[in-house]
Amino acid sequence: MAIRPFQFTIHRNNYKNTTLFSSFFAISSNTSSSRTTSVSKILFSPLSQSSRIFTPFGTLRGLASSASLSHARHQHQRLRQLATPPDTLAQKIGKSVRRSGAPSKARVYSDINVVRPREYWDYESLTVQWGEQDDYEVVRKVGRGKYSEVFEGVHCTDNEKCIIKILKPVKKKKIKREIKILQNLCGGPNIIKLLDIVRDQQSKTPSLIFEHVNNTDFKVLYPTLSDYDVRYYIYELLKALDYCHSQGIMHRDVKPHNVMIDHEQRKLRLIDWGLAEFYHPGKEYNVRVASRYFKGPELLVDLQDYDYSLDLWSLGCMFAGMIFRKEPFFYGHDNYDQLVKIAKVCGLMRNKLRVEQICNAFCTYCSN
Repeated sequence: MAIRPFQFTIHRNNYKNTTLFSSFFAISSNTSSSRTTSVSKILFSPLSQSSRIFTPFGTLRGLASSASLSHARHQHQRLRQLATPPDTLAQKIGKSVRRSGAPSKARVYSDINVVRPREYWDYESLTVQWGEQDDYEVVRKVGRGKYSEVFEGVHCTDNEKCIIKILKPVKKKKIKREIKILQNLCGGPNIIKLLDIVRDQQSKTPSLIFEHVNNTDFKVLYPTLSDYDVRYYIYELLKALDYCHSQGIMHRDVKPHNVMIDHEQRKLRLIDWGLAEFYHPGKEYNVRVASRYFKGPELLVDLQDYDYSLDLWSLGCMFAGMIFRKEPFFYGHDNYDQLVKIAKVCGLMRNKLRVEQICNAFCTYCSN
């Protein structure tokens, strides 16, 4: 199972290293950015020639002006030294990087895509085998997302129910990535099964055909779940995540909306692999993934070389929401506020022991 790393720092635009939580949770600080602005205006404002007027106090004023100019030049040189471009691109654009010596690869399943052939993870070279669109008929709309419209449908031959995901216009490589990942994960425990891939002959709009799950909306289902039910479904979800991680794949969008549960059949399926990606050690990924309430701290501070543990944080947020009947569990209004909400529960970096105690309690709870 993936383990969450806590060793990373953030580089500000002034290229000064600060620890993650001291940067984002110094809420009571009285420091004002306006001071910096006013000081910089003073330091970089040239002295006017008209200010050098020789009066009875001209000599004194000239000395004061000369001293101020000398001080301003000294400060200007000092600030230029501080603003010297850093060595790394990460520092240049003000994004987060790991502390020196901190591991930048997953602690588990790190080399899956290193040892497997390129054909396994190179989705851009995928040749899609299209099925017949006329084999399926749309019955009703059941949902929509940022990148797709979702319908319940039937197979015209055997009248078997299915789910039809009609993709909105996106880059071809994104579509190929989702298809390749679903094909690689086909047959895995609690992974939604891809049945077919079709497209409209005129518009060329692609659609993905999935197995049907008689899902109950989580807002209705979760409040009715017993303690045992919660543990059962979290365990089933963990099996799905462990399998996809063992295949070198991060889901990157774990949340209640993407976990279908047929409570009567006690069946769980992890769906929506549109944001999933193959993991390569040290590779930098897009941080604009997952939903805000389920984003790990690394995403909130733009740490790009994340790994599978991203999914475990999202699962933890979901688990806490189920236990405490609070959905979402971390309810931030923006990325900064999301970090504040997390810190209020988990504490700061100096309280790392508390986080480990929470993790141990989680493991004990699931094993009982």
